[in-house]
Amino acid sequence: MKLRIVASIAVGAALTLGATGCSMISPQATTIDFSASDGVNIPPSGPLDVRNAMVIADESGTSGNFLAAIVNPTDDDHTLIFGFGGVTTTLEVPARDSISLGVDGNEPILLDGIDTQPGATLPMAFQSGDAEGVLIDVPVLDGTLPYYTEYVPREAPTPSATPTPSATPTP
Repeated sequence: MKLRIVASIAVGAALTLGATGCSMISPQATTIDFSASDGVNIPPSGPLDVRNAMVIADESGTSGNFLAAIVNPTDDDHTLIFGFGGVTTTLEVPARDSISLGVDGNEPILLDGIDTQPGATLPMAFQSGDAEGVLIDVPVLDGTLPYYTEYVPREAPTPSATPTPSATPTP
């Protein structure tokens, strides 16, 4: 009888230890960094943080508006240099400030010649401070979702022909 009780306790302890030990070898989902948005966060490689970076492209995929939040948590002004295919853009970010491209009165930055269809990614380079630049695949989206419609690049309207006034007969 005592042997049966001891064996039951040993089996129960082994099952309990086995069930709780799973977390020792399984990664915890709450410790994994991810972008909880449609854009990507650029890993810090300098004094500036680039958050929720994305490109909203037109239907043809030839041009797109670059949207992102650039944050400067330092006490000094810094410059962000970013671009694709050899074309770069420079953006000054004041100390302890942030710039949200495409919102708060800041225009998105138009990227011409991206030649990337919505749903794909655009390899873009980012560099700030003395840090080495990083190459990140930035998602390219379109105006399918209503909250991105206003960011789709629009072609400038072509002027229409103006009718010339004709002489009207006088009675």
